[in-house]
Amino acid sequence: MRRIAGARFFKVFILLAVPLALATVSLKSWHDLRPLPASLTLDAENVRKVQILDRRGMPLIVTYRNKWNIHNYVPLHDIPILLQQAFIHSEDKRFYAHSGVDWLARVHALFQDLKAFRKVRGASTITEQVVRMLHHRPRTVWSRWLEGLEAGRLEERFSKADILEFYLNQVPYAAKRRGVLQAAHYYFNRDLDTLDTAEILSLAVLVRAPGRMDLKSGTERIEGPLRRLAAQLSEAHILSVEDARSIASSSVHLESYGLPLEASHFVHHIYSEELGATQSRGRLFTTLDSELQYRIQRIIDARLKDLTKWDVTAGAVLVVDHRKNEALAWVNSGGGGFSGDKQASQFDGVTTPRQPGSALKPFLYAMALEKGWTAATLIDDSPISRPVGTGLHMYHNYSRRNYGKLRMRDALGNSLNIPAIRTIQFVGISDFLDRLHKLGFKSLTRNADYYGEGLALGNGEVTLLELVGAYAAIARKGVSSPILLVKGNDGARALGRRIFSKESTSIISSILSDADARHLEFGSGNLLRFPTQTAVKTGTSTDYRDAWALGFSDRYAVGVWMGNFDQHPMRNITGSTGPALVLRAVFAELNRHKEAKPLFLSPALTMKKICRVSGELANPECPAMDEWFEPEKVPVRHCGLHGSKKPHVKAASSRSNQDHVHLHLIKPSNGLQLAMDPRIPDELEALSLVLQEDIEVVKVEWLMDGVVIGSTEGRTREFLWPLRRGNHRARAKVWLKGKSVPEKTDVVTFFVK
Repeated sequence: MRRIAGARFFKVFILLAVPLALATVSLKSWHDLRPLPASLTLDAENVRKVQILDRRGMPLIVTYRNKWNIHNYVPLHDIPILLQQAFIHSEDKRFYAHSGVDWLARVHALFQDLKAFRKVRGASTITEQVVRMLHHRPRTVWSRWLEGLEAGRLEERFSKADILEFYLNQVPYAAKRRGVLQAAHYYFNRDLDTLDTAEILSLAVLVRAPGRMDLKSGTERIEGPLRRLAAQLSEAHILSVEDARSIASSSVHLESYGLPLEASHFVHHIYSEELGATQSRGRLFTTLDSELQYRIQRIIDARLKDLTKWDVTAGAVLVVDHRKNEALAWVNSGGGGFSGDKQASQFDGVTTPRQPGSALKPFLYAMALEKGWTAATLIDDSPISRPVGTGLHMYHNYSRRNYGKLRMRDALGNSLNIPAIRTIQFVGISDFLDRLHKLGFKSLTRNADYYGEGLALGNGEVTLLELVGAYAAIARKGVSSPILLVKGNDGARALGRRIFSKESTSIISSILSDADARHLEFGSGNLLRFPTQTAVKTGTSTDYRDAWALGFSDRYAVGVWMGNFDQHPMRNITGSTGPALVLRAVFAELNRHKEAKPLFLSPALTMKKICRVSGELANPECPAMDEWFEPEKVPVRHCGLHGSKKPHVKAASSRSNQDHVHLHLIKPSNGLQLAMDPRIPDELEALSLVLQEDIEVVKVEWLMDGVVIGSTEGRTREFLWPLRRGNHRARAKVWLKGKSVPEKTDVVTFFVK
């Protein structure tokens, strides 16, 4: 009786326990199953780092920091058939027959494991491996159960082709590579359609143990599995007997992968900028032209090699299509900064601020044109000195020669320093600095008093990116706009604003493209004489620490910088002896397959024949030349230096300039803030009021807060005013030579605390 009762109890227990266990398993399975993606075509939502491409889609950098392989995704129809067959035969022979789980393979694997008393092989299908990629779980029996369920659901939702495509693009390899294309690049530096049979089979074998059989650690471990797979494919009539034998008797050859182009500094700059919504599937198309970048890379590297003995170690080139305002090349010497010079790799020559030397002068003279000067205005090129401490600083031209009074065209064309100082006196330091800020020179962060008149000679630090953008504005008829680096960012094109008039930029372009205007300092047969009309300007900073060459044609604006990032001087390398040759070669590349057109010339300008010496309308006896003028600024007098008509006219005097001079104080500058020094008695502290030098003065009355505080006569242009705390307004009433009525300077406001 007890046996019968026990049997009945066992039956009841089984009848109750089994459904309960099944219900428990079902409930837990329902709870632990994870949702499948709506699509196996991955979007960029999980992208940690976008891939930067050139304008045609060539990668500029490859990143492996993302969860999925998005950048090197290959459609199934572009994956070689042999590669697909090798994976299916190696990983899941009945892939096209099962519905997610290969139960026959599981039973066979279990039998082998029991027979060997250890784990011999797995039996995961390709579909289950895809589930494992999508849903990472610990390697347990329960995980295998869930993977089987989800594999069935995956096959219900997606086709075999979708699953296989995802698998071949996402299967993990060593070194964080995913997918067959990244593996082919990593091991063989080849695309899929160029792989040989042994390389294709290697990709199928490596996924079994990517770390243990990593080819970078040696090819011996893969040789046995590779031969066996080749034999199996031969038996399946997928490979020929000859191919299988060839694989058995050969070894796999590796080749290091490298991008065809290095543009690391450009890529770094892109990553540091706001990318916005311009990326697509984790990819960002830039404006860079890789072919042009490569050619310019060779040009600057070759030039720097030639200049090694002159102690030049670094250089950079920026090319901009100023019509579209797109950067086409962003080149650093040594292949993007990865040269033998470890220090150079840390700096980007395009964005590192350096002193521009004379490269800012065109913008200064453009302002002078808008304030009344013409290209024929005479500027006095005679020595200038300034007090520095207890001594004097002498301004001088590069050649240390002075040419007396000469036309603005010659002053700018020959990049003379003393005329530039007189021009900034006319324009005003604060006004010039303000205009440079509007042009995009964000690197000039100090106030006008810090730079002083030396701003005309480039004593502030600017970047090549800012300089090329400013020259592009001159080429673009005076309109400044941010340089575009990313394709599709059309909204930035509308951000342009007018900085200079079409007329003033036309005259500046005419001067910078005039080889004759450079002959005093550069000669007539120099490197700056280009085959097609190109506006060119060079610059050299103090002690030869920086050399620049900038230019623009009807289509392109280009800038070249050379120097040393540790700031040590080069050996007598100037803009015209160092980077000018690179600039010339770059424009030759740009014009190789394009017909260059003349630079823009405003139709509002009129041409007049003037005397080369006096700048006034030419007489028959004058050494004459053609010059462009705005109609309202055409000279009204004929030259009195040549011929017998008007010998009393002194064309070289500064009076012609005084007819339209802009009176202003050099010191103090607008917005200046001063502090009384507590260590000095207040009655001994004074501020120097200084009047510009480009005028002939008879008398000056100095005013402070509307009250005359003193007067000076003769050539004196300076007055000391005892400092007082508070807000103040300085001004001067000036009697100019040849004029009976005094004129007043602009009011300058400043603060003393």
